[in-house]
Amino acid sequence: MIPTIIPTVNYYSKNHWTQASGDKRECLFKILVIGELGTGKTSIIKRYVHEFFSQHYRATIGVDFALKVLNWDQDTVIRLQLWDIAGQERFGNMTRVYYKEAVGAFIVFDVTRSATFDAVLKWKQDLDSKVQLSNGSSIPCVLLANKCDQQKEGLVNHPERIDQFCKENNFSDWFETSAKENINIDQATKSLVTKILLNDKLSQNGKDSTRDTSKFPLHGKTKGSEDRKSCSC
Repeated sequence: MIPTIIPTVNYYSKNHWTQASGDKRECLFKILVIGELGTGKTSIIKRYVHEFFSQHYRATIGVDFALKVLNWDQDTVIRLQLWDIAGQERFGNMTRVYYKEAVGAFIVFDVTRSATFDAVLKWKQDLDSKVQLSNGSSIPCVLLANKCDQQKEGLVNHPERIDQFCKENNFSDWFETSAKENINIDQATKSLVTKILLNDKLSQNGKDSTRDTSKFPLHGKTKGSEDRKSCSC
């Protein structure tokens, strides 16, 4: 099933930026949330967008999405369109359609089920094969080790090995998260958006000086050293 695209998707231009009201800059970034069935993708989105958690979500069928508006700084408004891709979709042919125009992604696994981590690389390979930035490189992707408020199993008990895994497989960053306890979801999103903004700024700087002057330079916030990947918040 392909969702009806809301009007804000029309913000997509070459750099996803447009003039907002007054002197503010405004943009829309499409971010994918992918991973195996039952890893908590929908719960993460609901927590982040609606500040709400429920134990009772039905499995996503096809794709759903939600919109989050960020006042990034005093001059910039960012609209994040978070696409919740069903866990079984990697086995179908529709992900290429769902991934189109995305500029960033989260891949989610469940720390209580090591088999969901085993599938992470397959999701990453699927993502990299179907969507790229304008320069041909992979879109930034953050790995989320979700349900970290529960008993962990597998590699997630060895953070240094997760660090190495992310480095080897071109993940921008990784975080232990919990939708239930609201752990590190904001931090993970800030990390991803900062990387998206950096890529967009580099893309702008690489253009000819005659580029469209209606596009604006980007001023993203950097992730401070206090943003930790652990559950110690």
